[in-house]
Amino acid sequence: MTTATVTSKGQITIPATVRDALGVAAGDKVEFVEIAPGRYELVAATLSITALKGLVRKPDTAVSIEAMNAAIAAQGGKAA
Repeated sequence: MTTATVTSKGQITIPATVRDALGVAAGDKVEFVEIAPGRYELVAATLSITALKGLVRKPDTAVSIEAMNAAIAAQGGKAA
């Protein structure tokens, strides 16, 4: 486990191994996401939303609103 010390100003230095794994450098932004009470996840926030373009391909056939609603209704009673 990698640790860091909080300064009197509330700052920490992210260890080099963690920065390398996240792909962050000086000037990059990170987000702290609460995943449970008292537990946070550090996430690199370096990519813009446009970087996601093309990540998900278009389906081969279009799905109607009715088909989407039916699929949602079918899953409504089931636990995730």
